[in-house]
Amino acid sequence: MTGSLPASANVVIVGAGAAGLATAIFTRRLNPAVSVLLLDGAKKPGAKILVSGGGRCNVANASVSESDFWGGRPAVVRRVLRALPVPDTIAFFREIGVALHEEDRGRMFPDSNRARDVLSALLGEVAGRGALLLADHRVVGVRQTGAGFLVSTRRGDVRADAVVLATGGQALPRSGSDGAGFEFARALGHAIIPTTPALVPLVAARTEDEGLHRELSGVSQEVELEVWVDGRVAVRLDGSLLWTHFGVSGPAALDASRHWLRAKLEGREVRLTVNFCPGQQFDDLESRWIALSRERPNASAQSALGTILPAAVAAAIARRLWLAPDLTLAHLARDERRRIVHALVQWPLEIAGTRGYTYAEATAGGVSLAGITPATMESRVCRSLFLVGEMLDVDGRLGGFNFQWAWASARVAARALAARGAR
Repeated sequence: MTGSLPASANVVIVGAGAAGLATAIFTRRLNPAVSVLLLDGAKKPGAKILVSGGGRCNVANASVSESDFWGGRPAVVRRVLRALPVPDTIAFFREIGVALHEEDRGRMFPDSNRARDVLSALLGEVAGRGALLLADHRVVGVRQTGAGFLVSTRRGDVRADAVVLATGGQALPRSGSDGAGFEFARALGHAIIPTTPALVPLVAARTEDEGLHRELSGVSQEVELEVWVDGRVAVRLDGSLLWTHFGVSGPAALDASRHWLRAKLEGREVRLTVNFCPGQQFDDLESRWIALSRERPNASAQSALGTILPAAVAAAIARRLWLAPDLTLAHLARDERRRIVHALVQWPLEIAGTRGYTYAEATAGGVSLAGITPATMESRVCRSLFLVGEMLDVDGRLGGFNFQWAWASARVAARALAARGAR
């Protein structure tokens, strides 16, 4: 990662995160004659890889399709993903010394459970394939000059036949993702879809009772979240919800965050509700309560809640529904039963905001997919410019999907770069 800045290179990749490293590796694998230079502003590239997956690095998911992503056109996302099926991703990492295993919900992790092993393997493969990586070389400008580019860094300039923008989005700015790549792309003619954090914890609004989230802080449960936009359910998301002192986190909340933020950005009315019984709707749950009333007429409504929800959650919900401790199922009026059932399938989550890019794991928005050719990842508006990874208006749900997008988009760009050859 040390060395002097060369005068020129066939390919200059701006950003040595997941997508940038993969682009360099695949390009050199496919055509060793192509000189590849990676430039990164950090002294130690790959910080985002190191912190991902709680320090374990959720490399991919066992089942990936365009339906796991939001942002640009699904047909474009599907075409890019097909360039690197998940089995090929697994094989690639095995080849560079990182065996993967599958955990719940298809999440793929290194057998060592160490993100550092993933980063070390990628860096080792970059060096082993003969690509030059220069850390602490922050790019400050990319300018098209005739048939090529002039890439300016704080340490000097380098000429390139082709440039790959792989700077990531704005999530986790301490890792070096500050959105600079968007400005490079904009200056070169690309439209930028306004960005927001994605996969970010949600902050609860202040309420009179200081909120359910504070009382249940630390409790995790399986739920289904509904995101309502302009009075209609826009998306349903199931997964684990973690109650916290500030609001909610966990996979379900993180996946919902981008939808809440995009609606806010567009000035639309948005709200969230929790279904505490995922997979069940009002009629299903009411039938369950009616059956309970017949089977255990002398059981209290509070104890019945305890058969459906974790104990702490059941107690907190019972208090907020003002259920008397001695109210039995036999004496539960129809309207009261329906009030309870409605609360269980559509409990309102009052959200004030999010924890922002500092705590976000991805960025929604970015370079419009309309501006790239999906078969090559080459710009439609600036010849010999390629864009990969999180810079693009594509963001996946939690569970290794964003990394798979990085590997796949890198593979597409690498094929095109390798085919161009050394010029």
